[in-house]
Amino acid sequence: MGQAEIDRAAHVGERLRAIRLERGLTLAQVAAESGLTKGFISQLERGLSSISLSALARVCAVLDVRFGEVLDDRPADKEAVAEAGASGWPFFDRHQDVLLTPREEPRLALLESRLPPGTTAGEELYTFPADREVVYVAAGTLALQIGETLHELRAGETITYSPRDPHTWRNPSATEETVVLWFSVPNPFMPPS
Repeated sequence: MGQAEIDRAAHVGERLRAIRLERGLTLAQVAAESGLTKGFISQLERGLSSISLSALARVCAVLDVRFGEVLDDRPADKEAVAEAGASGWPFFDRHQDVLLTPREEPRLALLESRLPPGTTAGEELYTFPADREVVYVAAGTLALQIGETLHELRAGETITYSPRDPHTWRNPSATEETVVLWFSVPNPFMPPS
């Protein structure tokens, strides 16, 4: 891991540990309910391991939090976020995500992902708390598995599904970056109210 990845892993780990302790849960409880090992959760909380999107979704479900509560470094000045119009969230192994809508917008979220060749959300299917998600592939190819069905989406193609259904994705190309727009309703990055 490079320094940026180490810093991201430490941030995610610190947030997960703080939320777990707020909830009064042990490492063993989170591990058992998420299907991950106690050792992995411990390494994650200490910033010694990165996490796939599918594993993060399972841990967030156990902790009853949205991704944004774990990933976000919220600026003190909320107006600065709105004025900036976009904010970068580089996380999960190798890909870059940019939230294109204001973080505090509860109704929807538009996220752009740049996925290097071979990037994946993980082999395990995961869910997250939104009612609908529209996926638009702007460049490259995206393999999106929803339940038992694998969808191969090419540049210019769109699919709509419920992210509450178990799913995962990957960039199947060995050479091309994939650019994807994810439009979710409501915003899955907002903390529960």
